[in-house]
Amino acid sequence: MSLCEHCTKGVRHEGTPEGHIEDIGGVECYVATPADDHAKDKVVLYFTDILGHRFLNHHLMADDFAQNGFWVVIPDILNNDGVTPDVLDGGKLDIPAWLARHGQETVKPILENVMAALRDSGVERFAAIGFCFGARPAIDLAFSNNISVCIVSHPSLWKMPDDMEASEIGSYMHANYRAMSKAPLLLNTAEIDTAFPKEQQAQADEVLGGGNFEPGYERTYWEGCAHGFAVRGSLDNPRIRVGKEGAFKASVLFLKKHF
Repeated sequence: MSLCEHCTKGVRHEGTPEGHIEDIGGVECYVATPADDHAKDKVVLYFTDILGHRFLNHHLMADDFAQNGFWVVIPDILNNDGVTPDVLDGGKLDIPAWLARHGQETVKPILENVMAALRDSGVERFAAIGFCFGARPAIDLAFSNNISVCIVSHPSLWKMPDDMEASEIGSYMHANYRAMSKAPLLLNTAEIDTAFPKEQQAQADEVLGGGNFEPGYERTYWEGCAHGFAVRGSLDNPRIRVGKEGAFKASVLFLKKHF
């Protein structure tokens, strides 16, 4: 249950953001809104990796979701402590020290404030999309059934197999996706991923696949891709480009089907 070496690797993408920064519930957020008329009662919450809500790649991807008709909000789940993009160029990061400042207990009140403010504005349904670090808050919201759809790409900080299937610890039954959540789940996974390796991907399939999870379960798998491919992959590499674009397409189709 940790981050991996690929959590600090990747490339910056190029483009001009079309969304804007907005305060929602006292939390700074990047907001991407469809140009055409769209549903005002549902929002896609986008949870970032350790580079945070101001990283250009996240803005461009949120804009892409908005172009497909979804209102997207990227809250600052890192309390203005996102890792600077310099780390992608070989900059050093003390991952244990960074993680110690960002336990999920620091994320929960941020999400509560943002979601409460959005509900006050008329939002009734939420979907969550999480990348790497952001997968953990997404699955936690699915456990509590505060979201209607859960999509994660190359997750970190998941406890496997406990997060997928019940495991008895003394008299305590660990919360698990199959028993606790009603949110359809899509996993976008990579061939090279020590944070969510092939054996854990297979465990998720065994527990949730084959109709075992009634709300719906799908997993994509991208050969030649490494952890981080869906948001920080090099578009100059044909296999990574296929994986990034394929994971995005799968996510859009999953949202259109379930949200």
